[in-house]
Amino acid sequence: MKRLFFLIILLAMFSSCTTTQLVDNWKNPDINIFETSKILIVGITSNKKARKEYEKRLKNEYELRGIDAVMSIDILDDEFTFDEKSPSELAKVEDQLIEDGFDAILLTKVIGVEDRIAFNQSYEDEKNLDRNFKDEYYMYQDIYYNPEYYEQYAVYHAETSLYCICATEDRELIWKGYIDVVDPSSVKETVKDYVNLVMYALEEQQLINKKNTSEELES
Repeated sequence: MKRLFFLIILLAMFSSCTTTQLVDNWKNPDINIFETSKILIVGITSNKKARKEYEKRLKNEYELRGIDAVMSIDILDDEFTFDEKSPSELAKVEDQLIEDGFDAILLTKVIGVEDRIAFNQSYEDEKNLDRNFKDEYYMYQDIYYNPEYYEQYAVYHAETSLYCICATEDRELIWKGYIDVVDPSSVKETVKDYVNLVMYALEEQQLINKKNTSEELES
């Protein structure tokens, strides 16, 4: 079943030419179905525009499923975001969230950036064993001075986690997804692809219902 899930994800990625890829995901084995009534959406980034775009899109996706969603950018001020907090201070924040009716948090952060190189396809070796030295050297002689021989790009490794902060249950990790964003060029398009992938994964893991398409059309 897990292999089929990843195959569906891969087919969806290739058909839409997305640059956002689900590398792996984990679901708490003690949880079959998780239902939330009010969730806090948190994006950890210094890019305020990207954070707002991301949290807003996720908020909309949850609301289309009948779930009350709140953007952290609306209730956590800049001082909270940029100042370090102790475990006890964060525990107080959790307690306040529970008091305000929250029962879940969806947290997203970038955990690493990797520089990669893609070589021009015209230089790909087709394992031609009949090629002699002259042909081989002629084909690759401009490696040192041709700027089109390869292209450098960045891969952002991101992580999204769903936590339960239910008052009557243990505050525990429900789900975690590892997602790669390859060479992002547009904040809006990257956020759209990322959110769609997260929501699809949560649906497949039965951690959220599918959205109400009739409400989406009306909006």
